Amino acid sequence: MTPADLIARAAELLQKSEYAVALTGAGISTPSGIPDFRSAESGLWEKHDPMVVASIMSFKLHPEAFYDWVRPLARVLIEAQPNPAHHALAHLEELGILKSVITQNIDTLHSRAGSHNVHEVHGHLREATCIECFTVYPAESLIQDFLHDESKTVLRCEKCGGVLKPNVILFGEQLPVRVLQAASRDTRQCDVMLIVGSSLEVYPVADLPRQARAGGARLILVDYEQTAYDKMADVVIHGDAAQVLPRIVEAVEAG
Repeated sequence: MTPADLIARAAELLQKSEYAVALTGAGISTPSGIPDFRSAESGLWEKHDPMVVASIMSFKLHPEAFYDWVRPLARVLIEAQPNPAHHALAHLEELGILKSVITQNIDTLHSRAGSHNVHEVHGHLREATCIECFTVYPAESLIQDFLHDESKTVLRCEKCGGVLKPNVILFGEQLPVRVLQAASRDTRQCDVMLIVGSSLEVYPVADLPRQARAGGARLILVDYEQTAYDKMADVVIHGDAAQVLPRIVEAVEAG
């Protein structure tokens, strides 16, 4: 099939769906300037051991290592803007086709693009929680202060002085139960799953397409790289999500 045929087929599946959901990973946000974690040379784990800088055990023992690693990434995340792929998914929700977005990303770009029903299974940067007294703080101003004050090595609780941890899921932590339950519920209910920019290597999220397929859902894959699910999917489009998704939405509206 030609690229145009693949776009048309993806649009057709979405047009006919009664309950479509999207599953997104880092690849949907790389056009916004946010690096992914696993790509050769450019991936964030190419230069850092995630168990040293991004595990819950290391955070509790040496939070400075996490904050030193996350400082440049946090600056990128705060400055990043939603790209056409994020806006395309928000528009599919406006059209009543897309019921939810299940995302592995912590960048909040889906909600900033206008998507309302977003399941952030790996957490987000909107809040931070004290690991001692569990007080929850809005994180934006705290992160801004941290980025502007190089003398700060960690964020600390105003009440007890404990270390604040952004509400993102580190290695060794359980995923937020309610969010994962909602994502699993939508996965079981969906008849089309649109998978965008995920390597589908991190579990339990990587198992959601299999669950959707087992329930009879059609799979549409949009990614630069091949995945383990390519042979299982109904439509596979290897390309830039920021270019592909708007074309799919245009085809949906034209049909």
